[in-house]
Amino acid sequence: MIQRIILAGLIFCTSVFAGEPQSLKATRSWVKNNGATILKDFAYLLSMPNVASDRENIRKNAEYIRGLFQKRGFEMQLLEIDGANPIIYGEYNTPGAKRTLCFYVHYDGQPVDSTKWMHGPFEPILYDAAMDAEGKPIPFPEKQTKIDPEWRIYGRSAGDDKAPIMTILNAVDALQSSKIGFTSNIKLFFEGEEEAGSINLKEHLIKNKVLLDDIDIWLFCDGPMHQSRQPQLVFGVRGVTGMEITVYGAIRSLHSGHYGNWAPVPGQSLAHLIASMKDETGKVLVDGFYDTVEPLSEFERLELSKIPDVDIQLKTELGLAFTEGKGRSINERLLLPSLTIKGLSSGNVGKKARNVIPSTATAAIGVRLVKGNDPIDMLDKVEAHIRKQGFHIVYNDPDMETRRKYQKIAKVNRRGSGYIASRTSMEEPNAKAIIDATRKFVGDKLILMPALGGSLPIYLFTDMLQKPAIIIPIANHDNNQHAANENLRIANLWYGIDLMGVIMTMRN
Repeated sequence: MIQRIILAGLIFCTSVFAGEPQSLKATRSWVKNNGATILKDFAYLLSMPNVASDRENIRKNAEYIRGLFQKRGFEMQLLEIDGANPIIYGEYNTPGAKRTLCFYVHYDGQPVDSTKWMHGPFEPILYDAAMDAEGKPIPFPEKQTKIDPEWRIYGRSAGDDKAPIMTILNAVDALQSSKIGFTSNIKLFFEGEEEAGSINLKEHLIKNKVLLDDIDIWLFCDGPMHQSRQPQLVFGVRGVTGMEITVYGAIRSLHSGHYGNWAPVPGQSLAHLIASMKDETGKVLVDGFYDTVEPLSEFERLELSKIPDVDIQLKTELGLAFTEGKGRSINERLLLPSLTIKGLSSGNVGKKARNVIPSTATAAIGVRLVKGNDPIDMLDKVEAHIRKQGFHIVYNDPDMETRRKYQKIAKVNRRGSGYIASRTSMEEPNAKAIIDATRKFVGDKLILMPALGGSLPIYLFTDMLQKPAIIIPIANHDNNQHAANENLRIANLWYGIDLMGVIMTMRN
């Protein structure tokens, strides 16, 4: 209840106060008069399957979205590379503009397991509240229906990442219908392979560099708002890398009665190895793991200190009595590199469990990186730690000679070296302009977050193109991103439309 009151008072009030951006009157009037249509249009967009590997449907998405912006006066094209999903590119030139903004969105979504969903992932359903708050399905509203901002729309990509497309589109509609002009040149760059690892993004950027050279700042419309429900701008992301580690026992599975207490057990050997990597407080024990972390500036540390502490809220929400870090907040912990066991495999459990000693055990390890960490160097350090624990490392399954020579063998599969973290200075002039415009809209409760915990290939923009980039999240933090029953809270959709209008018309 407290959060709802705070949120209503902060960013979803219906009146416009003196000093607030002029665009707010336009966007809020547009939403009031067209809310039902916006929701139905959003549902139609969500009904289009958009898994990156589904090339036919991805192209349908791209052509449909291109058409939407063409109707609004944008010069649109699909940027093509052989074997890749197209980039939806658009531009709208504003006479006299001295700044060019580019909005990045990805229109592809995570793969789906339909059996985990309450309904079809590409059959959008409107609920009168969150499912876990006992929300019930309701019909999409007609024009005169009052829309409750606590309603939620469920469907794949509702929160990640088709919502920003709808917010940009409707901000444009609101401004054009009110004859309020843009103050910047606007560019659009919508990717169709982000959830598949952005495998062709670098080539797209190199091939189309001339189109992108005049961009002053990239605005990444992705990720969730802060868990406190206060609005935030984010100035970086963690990088990512990882590996799989397989340890070996006998060349075949053995009967646990005949060989137990004699034959080595890969699962136990792997458990000891994994346990050696972190202590009970969550500190990574790999030598040098924290040595290359680039510290925050004084200004960034000041802004970090202002961010609400949501640890108690999250522990209650997630059913946790303990968190890593000796009491340090999640906001601080996300600014350090992390080592996470993403998965373990050795034999079977439950009804499929058998009286055997499996021949192998495998762990998938994820390493999140912060500014200053190099992906290859970080994995080198993990490998050095594995050797320190007495393991002989191989990169292919060991032959019989190797098995007979070494007591402990670990196969390492790096599965690609990942990519680096990125962080734009909060004091960069174009970033400061976005901060000032957003703060005029939402007030002093604006959170300036140095970096998100998740990873995006923003380094290609900040390090390769040498352009500043910030993230302007709009999705609710509990949107079930990447999981079943992904959703978007309607209040967040309305907020996004307001925010896009504010940024498109900022004057400083």
